[in-house]
Amino acid sequence: MPDIVVMFFLLGVLAGLVRSDLSIPRAAYDVLSLLLMLTIGLKGGMSLHGAVTWGLVGELAAVALLGVLIPLVIFPVVRFVVRLSLADSASFAAHYGSVSAGTFAVALAYAETNQLTVGGQVTLYLVLLELPAIMLALMLFRRFSRSNTEGITQGLWHETLTNRGVVLLVGGVVIGWLYGPESGRVVTDLYTNAFQGVLALFLLEMGLVAADTLRQVSRRHIRLMLFAVLAPSLLSLPGLMMALALGLPAGSAVILAALTASASYIAAPVAIRAAIPSANIGLAMLASLGITFPFNVIIGIPLYHALWQLIS
Repeated sequence: MPDIVVMFFLLGVLAGLVRSDLSIPRAAYDVLSLLLMLTIGLKGGMSLHGAVTWGLVGELAAVALLGVLIPLVIFPVVRFVVRLSLADSASFAAHYGSVSAGTFAVALAYAETNQLTVGGQVTLYLVLLELPAIMLALMLFRRFSRSNTEGITQGLWHETLTNRGVVLLVGGVVIGWLYGPESGRVVTDLYTNAFQGVLALFLLEMGLVAADTLRQVSRRHIRLMLFAVLAPSLLSLPGLMMALALGLPAGSAVILAALTASASYIAAPVAIRAAIPSANIGLAMLASLGITFPFNVIIGIPLYHALWQLIS
């Protein structure tokens, strides 16, 4: 049986495909996403309490390197194999080089359910893998199109570093690290105990959105669909290899693999829409949210755990 939170995602997909009137109000979705980001940050920070060492710096630098290498691989693949335009190739490099907070949350819940050891620094992986890919994708687009995106790029540094997701994640990590699981429990217990319930409702909404996106699939999207299905499993391998090289515990390894296998559907669309107006954001959302996200949630994360057991 899949993890119970995954069943809420499937319920959302089913409701969307049969065109049910089920919907999550926008204000409620915003609250759920904020609670999810803050809780993930707090959980990571509390795990880091009393456990920060200089060795952590090298580990985080190695993980950030993945955020640079993955978009460099994605760009030529979607440009010459999937045959997307230059603008859409840069867009896909940003989306698939960046990461999905929703996938991270599901992977974290999976690790906890299966009692896998997770390091508190995994929350920082989420932050470190998001920024480099978006910026590198913009640089690739600027390099090959000779388009002047310098002013927009400078603004994106500020927007990306100060968006509410990053602020809540990093802020939650700092607060959790300062107070630990005991000193701050009068507040943190409220969030951490509700994590699974909040995630279930968040995934219900993601299921509805994924179903709506999947209705746009047609025969002309065959190459794109194949890419979106095959990419997660292949992109999980650099995450697993890096986890093996760093000697990460099983839970951290599964989460890192899930992150490298994921595709952004929140931060990247906002950034690309502003910086590359000619890119078809709907195409990227169709692949990332309509196909890759469901694959990771339903099949991918248990698969990455199985692969880790084989190589570790």
